[in-house]
Amino acid sequence: MTGRLFLVPAWLSEAAPVEAALPAQALAAVRRLERFVVEDARSARRFLAACGHPKPMRELAFEELNEHTSPATVPALLAPLLEGADVGLLSEAGLPAVADPGALLVAAAHARGIAVVPLVGPSSILLALMASGLQGQRFRFHGYLPVEAPARRARLTDLEREAARADETQVFIETPYRNDALLADILATCRGATRLAVAADLTAPTEWIRMDTVAGWKSRPPPAIGKRPAIYLVHASA
Repeated sequence: MTGRLFLVPAWLSEAAPVEAALPAQALAAVRRLERFVVEDARSARRFLAACGHPKPMRELAFEELNEHTSPATVPALLAPLLEGADVGLLSEAGLPAVADPGALLVAAAHARGIAVVPLVGPSSILLALMASGLQGQRFRFHGYLPVEAPARRARLTDLEREAARADETQVFIETPYRNDALLADILATCRGATRLAVAADLTAPTEWIRMDTVAGWKSRPPPAIGKRPAIYLVHASA
């Protein structure tokens, strides 16, 4: 009999209590697990300690799966599951396997007939969409935009055009140290009537969310976002 792969959501901010991220049933499931596949072992230990895991961290088993992992090595991570042990898949923040390399392990588990059990927890993408007031029936997540400014501005123009054509909210993120450059490019590139929402530090005490037209953002410039985790959402009228 094979074990089950539990998809364990992590907190979005270490400044928030873990009970604000995971409901009691999910916390109970996490505390029963002794094997984990994680994006980063050090941050995973901090999170599991905050979850009140009953075992010392040195007695738990951790394997890492991140952007440096070769896809060819992923099936080997299923070995404990095939031997009957339950395993938790843990992302660095938010939901595992959503904009996250853990999707490779989930796909491998399905290929071997291993049960996959998603636990309830926070998604920064959906929290930002909920709080934006933008089109929630149709939306698309794009991950990161191009690093170089000319390519990034061209991509923003494409996203604005697609948002208007499909009546679809476009959602994307950025490496924190490029937040302010990205916001400046959005305000310089998009039309004044286009609506922009920014959600930073979601679930943290410093959470900040604002939605306005691009013209409104320009007339009331925000403070610098700085190196805070942020989600950007754009919706344009035809």
